[in-house]
Amino acid sequence: MTVASDLLPIPALLRQRGIALGGPLTVLEETTSTNDEAKRAAKVGAPHGATWISESQTAGRGRQGRQWISPRGENVLLSVLARIPCPPPRLPLLSLVAGLASRDAIARAAPEADVRVKWPNDVVIDGRKVSGVLVEAQFAASHVESLVIGVGMNVHTRVFPEAIANLATSVALHTAALPDRAALVVDLLEGLARDLPLVAAHGLGPVHERLVAVDALRGRRVCSDPSGTFGIADGIDIEGRLLVRDEHGNVQRYVAGEIHLVSGIL
Repeated sequence: MTVASDLLPIPALLRQRGIALGGPLTVLEETTSTNDEAKRAAKVGAPHGATWISESQTAGRGRQGRQWISPRGENVLLSVLARIPCPPPRLPLLSLVAGLASRDAIARAAPEADVRVKWPNDVVIDGRKVSGVLVEAQFAASHVESLVIGVGMNVHTRVFPEAIANLATSVALHTAALPDRAALVVDLLEGLARDLPLVAAHGLGPVHERLVAVDALRGRRVCSDPSGTFGIADGIDIEGRLLVRDEHGNVQRYVAGEIHLVSGIL
């Protein structure tokens, strides 16, 4: 297999910066999904930090089984295996952490763009999705044995299928320079390595202020599924719940679910 030349620097950059995730690194031409690769490897003892990147996925997916569409060789399709202690109630927080790490990496690559985290697991620029996260846990008895953090980033894609053309964007569409996929991967892994153990051990507190500062929904009119409740998003609380204030001033706290902007579904 020939590794794309722009991905070759990743191992050296990880070593230079002392990043605890990213190795061993497996780069694939094609797979069903990198999360599938990571989950299979976790079952046979793959170590903490093992990472898979694929140039193409035949069954890439996001939350609720949605298909993740990505042209071959243009973007970042990555999964990392983490073996860190994490109480099951804190698992939903890790999607926010991964979204924040992805957001920070993209913001570094496209410093003029307004890159934000859309609760619970997307990253958007000007309301269009540029990255998505899928965190899956493997359990042994009642404790978390391993975590697979899957991240998809639209990096070089400039033309999207008609069905998602108004919903998606890429890093390349928001910066004059050609985005460096290796740098994006390394910055992402650095953010995950720093914040995942903190939040798994202590909750959202260590990153809450940073998350609030880049909340894509706060102050926007939204509708929740499946209840169809309308309201104004009022931030993300310390438990990772989305706060939505209805027309009567009552605040609903969402632990999970789908939240749409009333002006358009993201």
